[in-house]
Amino acid sequence: MNRDAFKAESLNLQLINGLMNILIALPIFNDTYPVHRESINVFLVLLSIELFTTESITELKLYNIIFESCKSRDLGLALITTFSNQQKGLSHQGSSFFGLGDIMGFLLSATENEVPALCRNAALLLIVLVNQYVAFSNPYRNVLSSISDFSKLYHSICIALEYEETTLLLYHLLHRNEQFKTFVLAQSDIDVLVVPMLRAIYHANDSSCHHMYMSLIILLILTEDVEFNKKVHEIVLKSVPWYVDRQLSEITLGGLIILVTTRTVQYNLLKMRDEYLHTNCLAALANMSSQFSNLQSYVCQRLVGLFEVLAKTYNRARQELVAIEKALRIILEVLNSCLSNQLISNTNLIYTLLYNKHIFDTFRNNPAFQDIISNITQVLEYFISKLETEKDMCTDVDTVLKVIVDSSPKWPSHRLQKFPELKFKYVEEEKPEEFFIPYVWSLVSDYSCVYLQSSSFKKC
Repeated sequence: MNRDAFKAESLNLQLINGLMNILIALPIFNDTYPVHRESINVFLVLLSIELFTTESITELKLYNIIFESCKSRDLGLALITTFSNQQKGLSHQGSSFFGLGDIMGFLLSATENEVPALCRNAALLLIVLVNQYVAFSNPYRNVLSSISDFSKLYHSICIALEYEETTLLLYHLLHRNEQFKTFVLAQSDIDVLVVPMLRAIYHANDSSCHHMYMSLIILLILTEDVEFNKKVHEIVLKSVPWYVDRQLSEITLGGLIILVTTRTVQYNLLKMRDEYLHTNCLAALANMSSQFSNLQSYVCQRLVGLFEVLAKTYNRARQELVAIEKALRIILEVLNSCLSNQLISNTNLIYTLLYNKHIFDTFRNNPAFQDIISNITQVLEYFISKLETEKDMCTDVDTVLKVIVDSSPKWPSHRLQKFPELKFKYVEEEKPEEFFIPYVWSLVSDYSCVYLQSSSFKKC
């Protein structure tokens, strides 16, 4: 190494060590708040070199210093602490320090009232570090895998889930830290975490598709747990003001999950046609299906209605037949799983299926659906026979529902053909960096004070 190169590397080391020392050891007060913000911004600028070079990050000296430093674990913990503390901005009273971070914070204050800018910046830097797929072990990812103090972190995540960097942070914690996942699933107020994600999925558009994907993946991870799938049908939401398709009141969290995921599947299959998206939705529904309980009539109508819409499309479509056929099969398996495991608890679903029994007619002789349709048909025929014996009295909905309720405990469930338990598990893609790296840098460009030329990375 020549003298100039050695000097440059020495300066890089001094700079990075200095930044690390600030973020790790300098307390956050009014006077030091802008110092922390600018230190994070400088860190992001240094890391952004990967956007402007064809070299692998393992060949970049800056990356080697940052990822091989003995302080890397402490830096990761410091960033998590900064995010968790959610320390508000500056009052400037009694302070003579007024820097660029203050000015930018002031200019951005209109959109950052809820979550302090420093906390967002800390999360952005952390997800940039965590999502680097280096040849050696990533110490920042290891920090997320090993932390064990979750209460404040969980609360901070819940109040900041509208921000995409928070959703990414939550994903990595759930995916890599089994203790954190157990902690989250044990929370009695899990709706505080789930409802903002459902809102992100519901309101997703082309510009926020990555946010929707990550929210769906998190939902899929949560539905891998049986107790979660039971709990969501016990939590009742008084209202859901952002759900504009229909006014919802006194709906269970489980019912809301079904509404949002079925709506997303229908929209995606008929318009966006992104197989990855609807596959995750259907996988979450399938995981939940054996624990469906006391579904509202509107929820049942939307679930069965999804099958009806896709069935009509399937019968007249010449393209996308394979994708629609797979979706129809999974929806039938969801219905079958519910009827096999929770028939007594789902009177409204049985009523909805009886009312719409004609939608299954064209599939009875289709080899792709014949076996599963047979199960559903047996259930419907059983209840039809019970209704026929009471047909003179079945003049209104309430009477029909009463017959269903009275007949459900006597249903001979042994008649049904046994199918494997519906169980889907999230598996990270083989090269996740191809998704995550462009995504995290687009977030840095959009939400930090660091300007990056948009042509340098690929957006959604």
